[in-house]
Amino acid sequence: MQEEKLIEEIRALAAQRNALILAHNYQRDEIQEIADLTGDSLGLSLAAARTDKDVIVFCGVHFMAESAAILAPDKTVLLPRLDAGCPMADMITAEGLREMKQKYPDATVVTYVNSTAATKAETDICCTSANAVQVVRSLPPGEIIFAPDRNLGRYVASRCPERTFHFWPGFCPTHENLRPEAIKKIMAAHPGAPFIAHPECQPDVLELADHICSTSGMYEYVRNHPGPKFIIGTEMGILYRMRKENPDKEFILAGDVLICPNMKLIGLEDLRDSLLNMAPRVTVPQDIAKRARIALERMLAVPRES
Repeated sequence: MQEEKLIEEIRALAAQRNALILAHNYQRDEIQEIADLTGDSLGLSLAAARTDKDVIVFCGVHFMAESAAILAPDKTVLLPRLDAGCPMADMITAEGLREMKQKYPDATVVTYVNSTAATKAETDICCTSANAVQVVRSLPPGEIIFAPDRNLGRYVASRCPERTFHFWPGFCPTHENLRPEAIKKIMAAHPGAPFIAHPECQPDVLELADHICSTSGMYEYVRNHPGPKFIIGTEMGILYRMRKENPDKEFILAGDVLICPNMKLIGLEDLRDSLLNMAPRVTVPQDIAKRARIALERMLAVPRES
């Protein structure tokens, strides 16, 4: 009954505030259920940029709310838990990226959206895991600085062998913890089940994958694939919608390490309190936002693969 009451309060407050509730695919089940839209970083960035709502409540982590504030400067952007951060985003600084740019002055800087606004402001173009390959292919010939995720960068480099890449040594701790030995055991226990991996995984894990894609790509793959069983190599939050959309199929998580504690911080009470108090609000200094917006808008202008 307590959960039902919270849900009623959230829906009433969202209507009162003219708010759009966005939830990343890794959020808790109950948060995904109540959200107006769930998706990956690219899909949610597009929604933030296009919405006519007055308020955006971002159920995700801090860099995502920053991106929404940059792309929708006339909106109020709320992040129900300010302590919902991203270790990968913290592995790079604007100062560090400036130093790398001095080392490779002719390189184009491609920065994963899993980064702070200050880092994006030092970037030529952003990317997500859903469009990283397309972003790099859209650029003029030349060197690439890819930051901050070395694993995603290496995957993109394998798809764009004509380029010279310089990688920032960052990574996602959740995906980094997935090991090929664990995958092989699960594949042996479920013969014939395709292994779908996120490109944030290490190269030796990706070598075992039947398909490599972003979370949005995973939903599409399992929906269209005739197989009854799948091994999923990304954060466990993705299973909620997969099971809901495909009740006749079985999904096996590739490992018990695939839990991001930051993505699990926001609960229904946090969401309710955020709408009630119109806080915590995420803002980006205008000088940083202006430069970061250029990199994000360039990313959004790159056509998605059909």
